[in-house]
Amino acid sequence: MDWVERTSNLRQWRQGGVRAPHKPLLFLYALGRYQQDAGSVLKYSAVEADLKRLLAEYGPANKTTPAYPFHHLVSDGVWEVRTDRGPGSPGSGVQVLRAAGAAGRLVPELRAALGREPSLLGRMARVLLDQNFPPSLHDELCEAVGLEPEPVVEAGPLAAGRRQRDRRMREAVLTAYEYRCAFCGYDGRIGAVPVGLEAAHVRWWAFGGPDDVDNGLCLCSLHHKLFDKGVLGIGDGHRVLVSQSFIGHSPAAREHVIALSGRPLIGPQQGARPVAAAHRSWHASQVFHGVPRPAA
Repeated sequence: MDWVERTSNLRQWRQGGVRAPHKPLLFLYALGRYQQDAGSVLKYSAVEADLKRLLAEYGPANKTTPAYPFHHLVSDGVWEVRTDRGPGSPGSGVQVLRAAGAAGRLVPELRAALGREPSLLGRMARVLLDQNFPPSLHDELCEAVGLEPEPVVEAGPLAAGRRQRDRRMREAVLTAYEYRCAFCGYDGRIGAVPVGLEAAHVRWWAFGGPDDVDNGLCLCSLHHKLFDKGVLGIGDGHRVLVSQSFIGHSPAAREHVIALSGRPLIGPQQGARPVAAAHRSWHASQVFHGVPRPAA
């Protein structure tokens, strides 16, 4: 059985580019717990708070419950659930899972495969991260689930058939924005080398976002992370959106985040394509959290 391929083919809602990272987040959490303790069993009532935090921070803005993936991941053949009465999930309701003493873990066949081939865990984690989240969030997401995936070089038919990133995008986007953060104007360099500047996908690459200039922004490291976490967005007239959900009382938070609300984007230079409306719309519906603040 090819566990990497099975991981790649988790049943998720994908229509219209809608984000549904519920199963991948639970699976990553389970892999992290397995890495820490191969014999661990995850009782729903004990891990519910952890899973809710993961969904709130890395999931879409609409409210959801970890009970859904806890029950439905069973159908993908990588996860099993038992209750006080025996094997089998009692359903996807929060109260039902709590009352039944539901507990989940990786299926025995997968645990055996991970025991025989420890590097398999890193390959599975990499697939979950690459297919569901932008690179800017990978390290902190691994830390959040207690996972330490080993860097891997994929090979075989699965890797060969997967869409490949265009490595030229970074240079094209940074050039279009003249090596300045489109939100704050930061343009730091060491000698001739830019530092702290990154090319951000507006519509995430994992959700069909193309490696094109009109799907990119040149952003400083701080604003790239906040953009991918849904704190910042792009509104009509290519003006910066700041979520009302963001709270910051320090002068730095007010200056570097809250004061951006309503500002026009800096760039791109004349002749370069600005961010396409379809990509702005996807980010607004799938990543941006809450309601925008009034213009500063």
